Amino acid sequence: MKDTQHLYEKTISSQTIYEGKIITLKVDEVLLPNGNTAKREIVTHQGAVAVMALTDEGKLVAVRQFRKPLEQVIVELPAGKLEPGEEPLACAKRELQEETGYQAKSYTHLSSFYTSPGFANEILHLYMATELTKGESQPDEDEFVEVLELTLEEAHELHRRGEIRDAKTVAALFAWENRLLHGKK
Repeated sequence: MKDTQHLYEKTISSQTIYEGKIITLKVDEVLLPNGNTAKREIVTHQGAVAVMALTDEGKLVAVRQFRKPLEQVIVELPAGKLEPGEEPLACAKRELQEETGYQAKSYTHLSSFYTSPGFANEILHLYMATELTKGESQPDEDEFVEVLELTLEEAHELHRRGEIRDAKTVAALFAWENRLLHGKK
């Protein structure tokens, strides 16, 4: 692998500006590779999971909910943040059941990716869940969701209409379509 040390930024100082329930915001002063300094605003986050749950009928289980930062209702995968010390798979199982009522016999880790590495360290673990059993959802007290079952065509139409716009769900749609194109369920 190529040496990348010449690209690193050394932290000179770090100041926490805000600590909340979900995120911490800090400002770091860094020494750039060219010897100059710069400020970096950084959001730190515990990490999260998302679940691409597929029914035996080949439908995607999704949730419709209001997202305050966007001031709109969107459709997305069931997802949630990791609790301290929680393993991603355990979180995926918990979030799928809480938000949708579904439980799955089979989970496959599809990918882990940074949601916005230019300013945040949040890593999202994407799982596929199959062999589903429907049950009762148990959303958090401040969580109001509508559970949907979508065909790939319906999901792509929601994407075209702007109702599916978050990165995890868009990535899952293309992963789902890719799996179907290659004969995988």
